[in-house]
Parts: sequence; structure tokens; C-alpha cells
Amino acid sequence: MSWKKPALYAPKVVPSFVWQRLSRRGPFGRVHLIFALADHFEPYIGALGGMARVTRSEQVRRVEWWCREYPKLIDRWRDHDGKPFVHSYFYPAEHYDQDLLEMLAEHCHAGWGEIEIHLHHGIFEPDTAENTRRTLVEFRDALAFRHQCLAFEEGGSVPRYAFVHGNFALANSAAGTFCGVDSEMAVLAETGCYADMTLPSAPLHPAQTAKINSLYECTLPLDQSAPHRRGRDLEVSRAPKTFPLIVQGPLGIDFGRGGKPGIENASITRSNPLSVRRVGLWKNAAVRVLGRPDWLFIKLHAHAMDPSQKDSVIGEPMRRFLEELVQDARSRKETLHFTSAREMVNIILAACDGREGDPCLYRDYRFKRFRDTARTARQCGAARSQR
Repeated sequence: MSWKKPALYAPKVVPSFVWQRLSRRGPFGRVHLIFALADHFEPYIGALGGMARVTRSEQVRRVEWWCREYPKLIDRWRDHDGKPFVHSYFYPAEHYDQDLLEMLAEHCHAGWGEIEIHLHHGIFEPDTAENTRRTLVEFRDALAFRHQCLAFEEGGSVPRYAFVHGNFALANSAAGTFCGVDSEMAVLAETGCYADMTLPSAPLHPAQTAKINSLYECTLPLDQSAPHRRGRDLEVSRAPKTFPLIVQGPLGIDFGRGGKPGIENASITRSNPLSVRRVGLWKNAAVRVLGRPDWLFIKLHAHAMDPSQKDSVIGEPMRRFLEELVQDARSRKETLHFTSAREMVNIILAACDGREGDPCLYRDYRFKRFRDTARTARQCGAARSQR
């Protein structure tokens, strides 16, 4: 690798990293670790990655296998609340397949995760705001009304969702590639997105922001390119006003990989599988709501359908990680909470509202699953008809 790219990249993130290490002090005593896994779930991806694609029959086989085998792997290892380590399946809107989504939705309705929205666009030429809005709305409504996924806010009629941008190019932040829509953050806000979980995009990705290890709301205008470059940290007793919120995963330097420093970016890969040693790095990143230092938010990301990465997310490394994470949590003074993206954001918002105690109480604090709200509406309707 040329030295020029790292040399240009380092000044963007190193000052923030150094300042955080000097200024952030982790809590002494027991901490609540709130995990969410943003799975960039792409059943079509080929073994060579990139633009390589597999047949639809192979996609069906992969999704069927995943929905059958994943529960077998994780069911034994539960968090403090009795919940399994679930995935939030960020499914690509541009590859919507009704049958594949139906299988995945049944898997999620059985308690093994939730589906959210992923989008790759502007690959060959810049996309437009109008097309982006249409794509998001059509997919959003299919997920909510056809598959009973996503969420609703009490009193609202528009489905709400979390988002991950394909190729990490959120709001045209990747030097003009893989997007093309400067106003994308405004489009996300208008179509019901309550949180973006794209970042970090390190290592050495042009879309990476200087602001790292943070939960925040954008302070730049949402209709301009990359408004998430600047933001106001979320804090206790101050409800955020600008959505989508930016929920970043841990980003730092790992000095424990083979005797030379590497980038810790909360990704799950074959070359860097999950480990309890990495949990220490995530804790040091201290991604939290200001004023609530004992609730630490650890947003991981993976590509579970990538054949080259499959073992890292559904093989022996994952089994070994979950076993050690759960069995030794008490000795590390950790209380574990395995959440979906939606549940994590709900807990974040509860912290902003000054809620205390067990984070588990706030999994459905503001945004509730469509399936639950739909069931409640049907029950209320049935009760009224019997009066």
C-alpha cells in the first residue's frame, strides 16, 4: 500500500482519537454493554466480492440455510435479559426480492433479529434525490405493510427505519462516488429514517468523518453533502431534535494484532474475528450518551452473506466469542444486552430523556415494531366490535 493514502487519512481521525483517549474516562465498576450488529445482508454477493453475483437459486439456498442454522449457533448464549445475539439485517432496497424477504421476515418474527434498510446507488452514474426517495419509500412500505417489519412511533402513520449506506457513501460523502445525492440526509429524514448506522467506514475510506466514537445529531444543513461531518453529541436531559441520529461504532487503534498496530473498526471479518480482547477496545472507545457513562453502545457490522466471511459470523469464531463473552461477563463487571438496531436507538433516546436503571426496560421506548403495533391495532378493533 502506498504511504500517501494513510498519510492523508491519518490527520482526519488521529487527533480525535488521541483527544478522546486523554479526555474520556471509563466508568469504574459495573457497566452495561449494549450490542447491536448491523449486518449488510446481501444474499446475491459472489465469492469474489465486488459486482460478482450468484444465481437466484443460490440466494434462496443461502437464506434458507442461514435461517435454519443461525438459531442453532446462538440459542445457547443469552444476555442478561435472556435475549440471543441477534442481527439487524440491513437488506439492500435495490435488490428487493419478495420471497427472500418473506423467509428472512419469518426468521426475524421468530425472535432472531429485525430487518432494516440498506441501499447501494450511484454506482455507474450519480443518483438523483427523486429516485432515491422513490426507492426508499417503495422498499420501506413493502417491508412494513407486506412483511410486517420496521417500526412505528406512537401516533404516527409513516413507517420508521434505521439505515446503512452501501459502500459507506452516506450523503455523497465518498468523494462523489457511490451516491451522487447531496441532499440524501434530508431524504432519509423525510422518509422516516430515525438513525443512520453506516459509520465507521475506516480504514482509509474517503467517507470517514473526523468525528468518531460518537452518538450525535447533525448540525450542518441536512440538504447539503455530508452534514454528519459536524454534530452535537447526545446527552442526558436533552432530547435530540434532528433525525436521523448518527450512531457510530467503535473506531480506534489496536496494538495487539500480531505485534504491529492495526485499525479497530468494529467489523467482523475472517482476518479479524470477534474476541473478548476486542471488547476491551470497544469499551475504551466509550461510545455513549454524555452523562450516562455506564451505558456503553457497541455497534458492530458484518457481511454475513459474503462467502469469504461466513465462518466469522456463523462458525467456530462466533461460537467461541459468545461463550467467553457470556460466561465471563460477571468477572469483567459487565452486564450484557444484545439488541437490534431499533432497540439500541430506543435505549439511546431513553438515556437522552434521563431514564436510569436497567437499559432492558427501554428496548421499545419510542419506536415499536410494526408487527406489535399491527397486532395491538387488530386486538383493539376486535375488542370494539365485541362491545
